Amino acid sequence: MQQTFDTLINSFIESKVGISANFLSSQLSNDLKENLLHLHSEKSMLAAGTGNQQAISHDKAVRGDVIYWLDRKHNNAHENAFFDVMDAFVLYLNRSCYTGITGYEFHYTLYETGSFYKKHLDQFRNNDSRQYSMIIYLNTDWLPADGGQLSIYHANGDAQQVDPISGKTVFFKSSELEHEVQLTNKPRMSITGWLKR
Repeated sequence: MQQTFDTLINSFIESKVGISANFLSSQLSNDLKENLLHLHSEKSMLAAGTGNQQAISHDKAVRGDVIYWLDRKHNNAHENAFFDVMDAFVLYLNRSCYTGITGYEFHYTLYETGSFYKKHLDQFRNNDSRQYSMIIYLNTDWLPADGGQLSIYHANGDAQQVDPISGKTVFFKSSELEHEVQLTNKPRMSITGWLKR
């Protein structure tokens, strides 16, 4: 696990975008995907908004995904296994990089065919508690033609494209890099969240 964590952290230090191909095991990725699909079939996932509780907006011209917040209180074995990985990662990140992370929040995310999320920053204007953004993809057999790439915009104007392939994890500062989800041509699944202090 330490090697996987190092891959994510070292690539972040090198390029401001950390990427690990196998942050989660294939078994856990698949279990989480099946859980997401079950929640969706039960109509438990809700339309996502932009902004926070002080100023939230729902506009499908900006953002078209549906979400469901993960919580240990659900007593779901797969969610708890995911949280165990995140607890280990936060402990390692704080110990090796002195980041001072004290918490996190994560939700399942589903972009149905034809949806997207326009360019944005993850840190709120009225709340800077989100320090690092993380996206963990759950899509098997994903092809470039399926769309749904994550476009990350660097300060030099370059746009980095990330295919949302199962097990791949992306990690970057919430306050620094604008990013967007391109139009997806089939359902696109992930766990999305933020490390906070």
